[in-house]
Amino acid sequence: MTHLPFIAASYALAVLVPAAFGLNAYQRLRRARRRLAALSGHGHKARSAGNP
Repeated sequence: MTHLPFIAASYALAVLVPAAFGLNAYQRLRRARRRLAALSGHGHKARSAGNP
């Protein structure tokens, strides 16, 4: 019996789990930025352009 399926599965998990964590963090950051822009009264893009 070969161990190739187990090795392939471990490599797949080693790539997919951090990618899922990164995607989740990216989505949470976007959601937090939208909420902050809604609370501050002006958009995030206007602030990044140098307008106070």
